[in-house]
Amino acid sequence: MAAKLSAIKLIESRLNMSRILLATNNPGKLREIQAILHELKVEMLTPRQLNLDLNVAETGLSYAENAALKAKAFAQASGILALADDSGLEVDALDGDPGIHSARFAPWPNATDADRRRVLLKQLQGKPRPWTARFRCTVAIAKPSQTSIEVYFAEGVCEGEILPEERGVNGFGYDPLFLLPQLGKTMAELTMDEKNRLSHRARALHAALPMLRELLKS
Repeated sequence: MAAKLSAIKLIESRLNMSRILLATNNPGKLREIQAILHELKVEMLTPRQLNLDLNVAETGLSYAENAALKAKAFAQASGILALADDSGLEVDALDGDPGIHSARFAPWPNATDADRRRVLLKQLQGKPRPWTARFRCTVAIAKPSQTSIEVYFAEGVCEGEILPEERGVNGFGYDPLFLLPQLGKTMAELTMDEKNRLSHRARALHAALPMLRELLKS
C-alpha cells in the first residue's frame, strides 16, 4: 500500500512539473509570457484557471524580491512550478523613478495606465530632453518541494527614452511613451514578434528558458 501511494505521489509530482503557473492575471503580461514560453510545449496555467485569488503585497525593495514573493506564494498555494515577474520603468531625469513603484506611481487608488502616464509626463515637465530611460524586468521561478521552495532568477533590460506624447496602440503600461531610438518606434508601435524579441520582459524570459527546461526535466 505504501509503495502504491509513493508511486501515485511520484506521478502527481511529474504531472505538476509538466505545468507552469503564470502568477499574474494581467492580460498584457499573460499574452507576452505565453507567446515566449510556447516553445516549451508545457501546459501554462493562470491563477484564475485554478481559482487562486492571492493578493501578494509587493513589499520587497527590489524587482527580484517582489518577483520572488509572488512566485513563492503561488507555488506554495498550487504545488506547481510558478513563474512571476516584477518590472519597472527607470527614468534618469527622475533619478531612477518610478522604478519598483511603476505600477503604483499615480497617488490615488484604482489608477489606470493612462493615469500613470500622465503623472510621469507631469513630473518630467521642464526637465531637459532627451529623457533617457530603461525598462527593467526580473523573472522569478519558484519550484515547490515537500520541504522547501527553491527560487531562480533571470533579468532583462531594454534601453530607450521617454517621449512627451503617446504613440501606438499596442502594449500596455508606459509602452506608448517609451521610444526605442534604434527603431524609431515606441514599445506600443512594435508588432508582437518585435516586442517578444526586444522588450525587457522578453529578454528576461529568454534568459530564463534554459533554467525552465532544466527544472521541467528534473
